[in-house]
Amino acid sequence: MDLQFQVSIRIARPVHDVFEAVADPDQLSRYFTTGGAKGRMDTGATVMWDFHDFPGAFPVEVVEVEQDRKIVFRWQANEGVSEGAPLVDVDYKTEVTMIFEPLDDGRTLISVTEHGWRETQTGLNGSYGNCMGWTQMICALKAWLEHGINLREGAFK
Repeated sequence: MDLQFQVSIRIARPVHDVFEAVADPDQLSRYFTTGGAKGRMDTGATVMWDFHDFPGAFPVEVVEVEQDRKIVFRWQANEGVSEGAPLVDVDYKTEVTMIFEPLDDGRTLISVTEHGWRETQTGLNGSYGNCMGWTQMICALKAWLEHGINLREGAFK
């Protein structure tokens, strides 16, 4: 069994705007990376993302970028909470693929898939946590691009 998930949402903005809101660290820092982002998502780059709810910035290794179409990256796996214990860092990475599809009505469909956890209970817990996180991210992206609202502001401090 391959532990993986996919979440998606339609955003009422052109595909280029949605793509840039993810690839550009200044924009990503406005609605998602509560502690900031450093470095543009370009093929071969290692960028840094920081979140108030996870102490310390961490590297994101960008594997592939197709402008206005796809971003693929790898980052450190977290194996989630087990019986009330905190998140556990482990020595492997998961892979995230973001697909940006222009729709006929001018909106964009963004889909986020992540896979690569170990097939253990803690791996499953980690995948559930990240599924929640990516769902929050795409909802925050929609709120930011369509209404200028930062849904994550103050949520994790």
